[in-house]
Amino acid sequence: MAEAHAVKRTGSTLDLRPVLTILGFLICGTGVLMIVPAMFDLATGSGSEAFEVAAAVALGLGVMLITANRGCGPLTTLRQTYLLTFLAWLLVPGVAALPLVFSSLQMTFTDAFFETMSGMTTTGSTVLIGLDELAPSVLLWRGLLQWVGGLGIIVMAIAIMPLLRSGGMQLFHAESSDRSDKPLARVSQLAFSLCAVYFGLTVVCAFAYRLAGMTWFDAAVHSMTTLSTGGYSNHDASFGYFASASIDWIAIVFMLAGAVPFLLILRAARGDGASLVHDQQVRIMLLVALLTAAALAVPLVAQRDIPIDQAVREAAFNVTSILTTTGFASTDYGTWGPFATATFFYLMFIGGCTGSTSGAIKIFRFQVLYIVLSSYTLHRFTPHLVISRTYGDKPLSQDVAEGVMAFLALYFATVGLIAVVLGALGLDWLTALSGAVQAVGNIGPGLGEAIGPAGNFAGLPDGAKWALVAGMLSGRLELFTVLVVLTPSFWK
Repeated sequence: MAEAHAVKRTGSTLDLRPVLTILGFLICGTGVLMIVPAMFDLATGSGSEAFEVAAAVALGLGVMLITANRGCGPLTTLRQTYLLTFLAWLLVPGVAALPLVFSSLQMTFTDAFFETMSGMTTTGSTVLIGLDELAPSVLLWRGLLQWVGGLGIIVMAIAIMPLLRSGGMQLFHAESSDRSDKPLARVSQLAFSLCAVYFGLTVVCAFAYRLAGMTWFDAAVHSMTTLSTGGYSNHDASFGYFASASIDWIAIVFMLAGAVPFLLILRAARGDGASLVHDQQVRIMLLVALLTAAALAVPLVAQRDIPIDQAVREAAFNVTSILTTTGFASTDYGTWGPFATATFFYLMFIGGCTGSTSGAIKIFRFQVLYIVLSSYTLHRFTPHLVISRTYGDKPLSQDVAEGVMAFLALYFATVGLIAVVLGALGLDWLTALSGAVQAVGNIGPGLGEAIGPAGNFAGLPDGAKWALVAGMLSGRLELFTVLVVLTPSFWK
């Protein structure tokens, strides 16, 4: 009877037409975006037609979906929203992979899909070798994918995720960012304002990089991959290629900006800078970055005879990169010793703030975990005491606490499952475990020689790449979206 009642309440059939229509527009948008690197190829006289052909295929497919489902109504159910969110982040990277397949790189679809999924989820893992010799259009495409992916993450976090209210999706309500507190009344206006802030910060970052010595092309691409906390670089040596202290410090500032809640940046831009300065998440993130960088800089000076200014800069850069899940590298920190390896491993779980482009578990969930554990421990020896859970000056609801606990359980279970799969495919334990953590956390480099900061994912077997793709997608969609869509009862 309970099952029958649920079917009656949610509807016995799932109307796919609105979902397919929106997917058609998204695919068309991907095709239009391909025109940018296509024009770049034309301007540079490369003679490649990969982006033109891929754009034609994408536009044709998108128009077919729109035409076949014309006249349908808007999204009306939560099931449609779940399915749209899942399919959009699955199909758009698939279409975005076509230029890489059609190009002179002659990438397999597995490698191309890995690259574009990593790009759009702002993970930053790459299978491409010899980045310094790649066609500029391919490098630009990778940067655009990460920039658009970061933009999509912000819009999804503000406009879609709170509606799903699963496994911590409702965190924004607990962070004083519910509708009553938003600086603009309509979600669409809010999303537009956030996009404007994102674009503006990207432009400022690009000019800063250029003034610090980057070429205009490097500055444009790296600004997109910095604000999106994506981590794609135009060079195999990543930021080590530039060997510039000023460029490194600029990157640190804008990586942190990408990991800050964009709602707070918007409020600061509208005159409410105090909300950014006093936010608990931001303070803790900066404190973790500062203390960890200091802890790693000391042995660099004492044991490796690195000058203090260089040690502080390298520690700060790479700690910020991993903490914000960006994935840039200024040096091979895998050679810093066991203490550094263990430290970076733990940083891979933390991430930045909710409402930002960063991945991993995020500061807010650790704050909630601390509140729950503290109240639970206190209740053990004072069982009759009435304990009030609060976050800041607002009560922490049981719904949010349970959602965070469920998210953490699923997060570690997903990491463990993917690590086991990678181990079964022949990867050593460090590569398997760090690969799973970086994929689900959307971080980029793992640990060890194979996929560490000086390594690459090209040598992994195809099965391992698909397992990592699953981890990237799951982590970007906050796990529960994927779990819900793959549940058999969802389709009944």
